[in-house]
Amino acid sequence: MSGEDRQSELAREHKERQEKRAAAEQTAKGRRNTFIGAGVAVVVVAGGIFAATTLVGNDSTDPASAASTPSASASASASASSAAPTELPSTTPPKKAGAVSCTYKKDTSVPNKFVGLPGKKPNMKLKTMTVRTNHGDIVIEVDPNATPCSVNSMDFLSKKHFYDNTKCHRLVTPETAGLFLLQCGDPQAKADGKNPTDGQGTAGYVYGDEAVGAIPYTRGVVFLTQPQDAAGQNSSQFAISLSDENAQLEPQFSVLGMVRSGLEIIEKVAKDGMLVNPDDITGDGGSTAPKNPIIIKSVTLK
Repeated sequence: MSGEDRQSELAREHKERQEKRAAAEQTAKGRRNTFIGAGVAVVVVAGGIFAATTLVGNDSTDPASAASTPSASASASASASSAAPTELPSTTPPKKAGAVSCTYKKDTSVPNKFVGLPGKKPNMKLKTMTVRTNHGDIVIEVDPNATPCSVNSMDFLSKKHFYDNTKCHRLVTPETAGLFLLQCGDPQAKADGKNPTDGQGTAGYVYGDEAVGAIPYTRGVVFLTQPQDAAGQNSSQFAISLSDENAQLEPQFSVLGMVRSGLEIIEKVAKDGMLVNPDDITGDGGSTAPKNPIIIKSVTLK
């Protein structure tokens, strides 16, 4: 083989490797970008909601040992007499601060706003998270004893002013998706019905699942969102459940807290409708923003 032929062959092999790598990255990115998509939203469960259960040791902070990946189908139905949970799941006895260590892994493979990594030791005394919006305050009860690393991440991002002046990018209603929830936490979302990357942004790091399956995602429950059919990929995005019908969601998402006041703010905005983004590149309705924007002014934990 001549020198020119060998050079041509090497160039061809290099190009093939690049194409394979690009295809693999695109597939991975597409999977990462699907945050609670329409694949989950289309199934509606009739006949009641789930009763609250207690957390039984699923508080992994290592993405490599995160919970198994659920399918998009609904969980087993519960009796019509079941009541929505009113308390957060927790553990008994309470954990000591020194006994908890959180692991966060840098991941900038998707659009992000990286402000650093949270510390390993969570503040176990935090009780509430207040999301101040242009429509009023949403007060959320949190429990570091149940989800120490999730609360720790939120506390870190709030102190870095990560959420300041960000827009909640996704609102879905039962009429459009079979679910009723508001999703926020994409630092780059424009929530204008036009931006093709709304719903993909993160804090540039991921961490493991906590309290998955501890309680159903009924009205008032706040949970972290991550790519569909993924585990251990929590970051900055979170969702606020506005209906008991959301108990249909498979136990995939980490429970963050319980809204104590402010749900009526979101419900009022929902009546104004939402913007459907035809250019949503994920194709899953991940950026159906409220027509009346919900802007987070700040987030504080105490």
